[in-house]
Amino acid sequence: MSYKEEYKKSIENPEQFWQEKANKLEWFSTSNNILSKYDKGICHWFENWTMNTSHMALDFHVNNGRANQVAIYYDSPVRNTKRSYTYTELRDAVAKFTGVLKEQGIEKGDRVVIYMPMIPEAVIAMLSCARIGAIHSVVFGGFAAPELAIRINDAKPKLVLSASCGVEVNKVIPYKPLLDKAIRRSKYKVNKCIIYQCKEYNAKMLKDRDLDWQREFDKAQAVDSIAVKGSDLLYILYTSGTTATPKGITRENGGYVTALKYSMDAIYNINPGEIFWSASDIGWVVGHSYIVYAPLLQGATTVLYEGKPIMTPDAGVFWRVISEYNVKSLFAAPTAFRAVRKEDPKGDLIKKYDISSLKAIFVAGERLDPSTYNWLKESLQVPVIDNWWQTETGWPIAANPIGIEEFQTKAGSATFPVPGYSIKILDEEGEEVESTKQGNIAIKLPLPPGCVTSVWGSEDKFKSVYLDKFPGYYSSGDGGYFDKDNYLFVMGRTDDTINVAGHRFSTGEIEEILSGHEHIAECAVVGGYDEIKGQIPVGFIVLKTGLEINIDDIKQSFIDLIREYIGAVACYKDTVIVDRLPKTRSGKIVRKTMQKILNNESYAVPATIDDPLVLSEIKTQIKKQLNKQLI
Repeated sequence: MSYKEEYKKSIENPEQFWQEKANKLEWFSTSNNILSKYDKGICHWFENWTMNTSHMALDFHVNNGRANQVAIYYDSPVRNTKRSYTYTELRDAVAKFTGVLKEQGIEKGDRVVIYMPMIPEAVIAMLSCARIGAIHSVVFGGFAAPELAIRINDAKPKLVLSASCGVEVNKVIPYKPLLDKAIRRSKYKVNKCIIYQCKEYNAKMLKDRDLDWQREFDKAQAVDSIAVKGSDLLYILYTSGTTATPKGITRENGGYVTALKYSMDAIYNINPGEIFWSASDIGWVVGHSYIVYAPLLQGATTVLYEGKPIMTPDAGVFWRVISEYNVKSLFAAPTAFRAVRKEDPKGDLIKKYDISSLKAIFVAGERLDPSTYNWLKESLQVPVIDNWWQTETGWPIAANPIGIEEFQTKAGSATFPVPGYSIKILDEEGEEVESTKQGNIAIKLPLPPGCVTSVWGSEDKFKSVYLDKFPGYYSSGDGGYFDKDNYLFVMGRTDDTINVAGHRFSTGEIEEILSGHEHIAECAVVGGYDEIKGQIPVGFIVLKTGLEINIDDIKQSFIDLIREYIGAVACYKDTVIVDRLPKTRSGKIVRKTMQKILNNESYAVPATIDDPLVLSEIKTQIKKQLNKQLI
């Protein structure tokens, strides 16, 4: 079947289309109820079907000829460790750790927060929660205590699973003290924590609260998977850059497994037994979907890589891993490849390795700039596939569907809508715009399986954020257009979110944290262009009058503040001290204009600006303090 035929069927008869895809998985029971529709376009796929995601990902393959096939290759240059797990070994470890959860009273529907580095135990924790019907919420290990506390407060977990430390290149980062601090900050108090003691750092355990992972594992009894409904939640994943009222994206079991298995066939062209590597982190949606669940649901082998694209030990590590494990497809953010290109611009390190197994490169998480796209294509001589999606969707919205039909790629485009997604470009009034004109990217409801169905604890927030702006549509928050050949071009966020190395952060949250500094009178944060990370936050700060301070010291204190509350992952480093901020006559800061000045883009002076001279002052200070050449 051609892409056009597949896509048409998915839009015109979605229930039949997705029923056929779901039937490729092993369900405990099925029904004729494929799609349940509720108020304002909210829907649930396979609501009354019963299944278990962990069973589909592990037990099914053990029972159907893949018992001795490797399920996970763990490769950690930062810990100098390599391990592999067959499907049987992984199933057995998960079944036993499920026993640990049962011993702690974890039941179907309970929340479990997972705050761990990229080690196999983190994957085992996720699959064990799924096995017992508990809802896991993985928090990226790079987040500081306040961000972890916010998520604990919102999810209200019965248990936290963590590790003593993470390792970054040649630096050990103790996790346990951050966890302790987060629990102290949280209004909701966690009763029990299970800690995996890494050899690099031995954490201090708190009596009556903390349990040793290995000790509990050794005495546990294996537990089989339980049946859950397709509409029961598998996990909560919080979007980056949340404030005091975070958005916990909820993911249902049935639709998610159906969509992920389909995507491995249709988009990534990965067959059972083949090797797939997503160079992401389990703390992000890419890690959930394409390190853990999708490859295992497909019966493929996944690579769990704990390291960086450079410095572990050099910019050839990607090619080393591909060669060593015979990786068929590599999925990473453009940021990773920009870092590799900067260190090895001619691709000399590629020649050191046999990467003939590699058939495609996939990129997502941020816009793939044409220069990086062209470098990858010329250096590797394989298709470079841009795919666009969000934490909210859980799997790609647009891609080159090479498992169905491969198309010529275009630099800057994610190619075509994936079957199941009816994408429209709308103006501010919700009307479709003409082809080639930019507008708001929206998806006609119902969303396909696997996508967000609510925000944890607040269906009203889900409706207001995603459904109310354009009735009958999901509002993506991104802007873009279709070209004359119907290729989709995604141009970036339409709100105040910036994309730092594939991770979304709210500039409003960063401003809120900075505003708490005792010396700051007023501030604005905008996204500055960065050749490696895509964007980084840049603060424009008005200091209180009468201060006798060292400017370098106070700028460092701003860096320390953001690291304390968000973490180094926010990459805050640049501050511009100004006398005043440019505002409209009604008092609104003209952030978009400031961002254009910072990034050396042409701009028009807003008609409503109170004093146009402020823009010249801003430009002068950017040149002086950031040593930038501006037009």
